[in-house]
Amino acid sequence: MDTDYKVRLEIFEGPLDLLLYLIKRDEIDIYDISLERITHQYLEYLQAFTELNIDLAGEFLVMAANLIYWKSRSLLPADQQPPEEDADEHDPRWELIRQLIEYKKFKDAAAELHRRELEQERTFPREGAAPPPDGPLRLDEVGIFQLINAFQAVIKRVEARQDVQEIFGERFSVSEKIDLILQRVGGGASLRFSDLFGAMASRVEVVVTFLALLELIRLRQVHALQRSLFEEIEIAPAVA
Repeated sequence: MDTDYKVRLEIFEGPLDLLLYLIKRDEIDIYDISLERITHQYLEYLQAFTELNIDLAGEFLVMAANLIYWKSRSLLPADQQPPEEDADEHDPRWELIRQLIEYKKFKDAAAELHRRELEQERTFPREGAAPPPDGPLRLDEVGIFQLINAFQAVIKRVEARQDVQEIFGERFSVSEKIDLILQRVGGGASLRFSDLFGAMASRVEVVVTFLALLELIRLRQVHALQRSLFEEIEIAPAVA
């Protein structure tokens, strides 16, 4: 395995984007979040990024520290909570909830402005401009968090199998998996994310294959497509 392989992706989303994604994925009301649950899920993502050797901004680690602090406060009895002047609210969740709500307002406003921009382009098309796509979303619209979510699902499936045993001395390389993925999409047809990893029974092979996929996406050799949020991700060759 290429243990020193580092994925150099530009991650434009931050820790609050990840938290909002987790809340939306689990269909939870922001006001009803569980600090214990969301801290656990957030740390799982950081562990996945670490395992994949993906560079993360320091703000992700700052948020992790804050989540652990708020979680520890929430576990304390009321008579052992920090002095009121040191705590904004009796419920430690409120600091996180306020941040999420404020950030979501700006995020929603930006999305609305982008929607209006696309609507304006459709109303007054520029000469020679390509028609707006009405098919699947592209990777930069899908986001790295959706890919990590799919990766975690594959890892859990592999680990849940009773007959799984790591083969001693097994060797997989990112370059070999890159060639394999390109072969599988070489005919121009899309490949489902689950099918790409379907026959794999080794955690090492899953990790290396996922790294190869991320590298192909970074190089724009393939696109990760998703018809709607949380649906199956498909891998398709880039159009020349």
